Amino acid sequence: MDYTQASASQTLTAANPASNKPEKPTLVRGMSFLDAVLLLVGGIIGSGLFLTSSDVAKTTYTPLIFMSAWIVGGIVSLLACLSVAELGSMFPEAGGQYVYLREAYGDFPAFLYGWMIFSVNVTGSNATIAAGFAAYAGAIIAPLNATRPIFSIGAWTFNMGHATAISAIVFLTWINVVGLRPAVILQNIATWAKFIAIAGFLVLGFLIGHGSWHNATQPIPGHVGFLSLASGFGVALIAVFWVYDGWVYATWVAGEIKDPQRNVPRSLIYGIAIVAAVILAVNVLYLYAMPMQQMAMQDTVGQAAAQILFFPAIGRWFSALVAIACFGAAACSILSGARVYYAMAADGLFFQKLAEVHPRWRTPAFSLIVQCIWSCALVLTGRYDQLFTFVMFISVIAYAAAASSIFVLRRKRPDMPRPYKCPGYPWVPLAYCVICGAWALNALWSKPFESLAGVGIMLIGAPAYIYWHRAKRKPAVL
Repeated sequence: MDYTQASASQTLTAANPASNKPEKPTLVRGMSFLDAVLLLVGGIIGSGLFLTSSDVAKTTYTPLIFMSAWIVGGIVSLLACLSVAELGSMFPEAGGQYVYLREAYGDFPAFLYGWMIFSVNVTGSNATIAAGFAAYAGAIIAPLNATRPIFSIGAWTFNMGHATAISAIVFLTWINVVGLRPAVILQNIATWAKFIAIAGFLVLGFLIGHGSWHNATQPIPGHVGFLSLASGFGVALIAVFWVYDGWVYATWVAGEIKDPQRNVPRSLIYGIAIVAAVILAVNVLYLYAMPMQQMAMQDTVGQAAAQILFFPAIGRWFSALVAIACFGAAACSILSGARVYYAMAADGLFFQKLAEVHPRWRTPAFSLIVQCIWSCALVLTGRYDQLFTFVMFISVIAYAAAASSIFVLRRKRPDMPRPYKCPGYPWVPLAYCVICGAWALNALWSKPFESLAGVGIMLIGAPAYIYWHRAKRKPAVL
């Protein structure tokens, strides 16, 4: 289906000139190139940057391998963005990877991807980030202490952490419902505040921090063999890929980006380059602050590094930085994710109400609201972290499948306009797919339960697909 032709989502929103029905409202292209870059950067740089380095340190053993994992994560993400950028220029509509999979492989694989995004990936991410915001906000403002109980039902307790996390999700959803522009402005403010705070942390940390470059010269422990190093490196990439996850956001909102054929590819490439630079710089500062063994024992690496570099009482101020980072990341995730379910519904493969655009605010209001409800439910379960770990395995495979769409579509639609072409084709997308495949095999071998659980979560969507696919094929009743 060419972009010049009517796609399923466009068909839903296009008026029939032969009828007397009023034209249905459509999404508005109100995001600039800078907005899209800030969406991608703000969505990626959340709590993960300040928490997961300890997980990477536990399995990489030495500073050289530790930093190599972060560099490889950045390179792999750049390869993905270069590959997907061509697809984004071909299909500048809401849904991103869902659309690419649909066009290359059909409805079923696309639906399973969208199901995963809705059931766990984005909604679980919303819950995780909001819970992180609540925890760090509670460390700054005593009455918001996340462990403070509010009421109990049997063995389950609703605490202030639940209330704060749910309030943040509801507030951000409301902002997104009442207009794209208010949501983008809020997202941009949060991202710029995050940039300024991280820049201050880096500059002051390197200039006046009480660190040591000797921490970066530790050798590999003698008892660790090559196979352990290789396997540990692969396991470390699970955490690394989770930190880099979010580069897809710019493709999900492509239907609302101005001049998308040009700005979607540019936002992907510029955005991931900025993210990689920030992630590498922060992790170098962590190494400057503490040895690898000490880093591996920290639950909150960023806060521990700040206290070592400056003074113990700075932990309170660092909590404010992480709270801002979490709030901004949640704003980006909530804005972007709803566009995937909107595209699915527009194709008749999800609740039809989610395909409606609000006539006044021109946003996918029902998609946002349903996302909000499920995200809040995951907050209450307290199992979102485990679910998100399960789905990381299948997420990487899905991203590789979406990137491989470039091979299928170049063969199936060689004459379709491509305002941007992937540089280094076919080696760039091939390299990305091979790396993802090798990582997936290592993850399956190292963490079989988590990997297979991710597959199971995705396959739960198969019965739902059968239901909506049959409902879609039923003739309309006149």
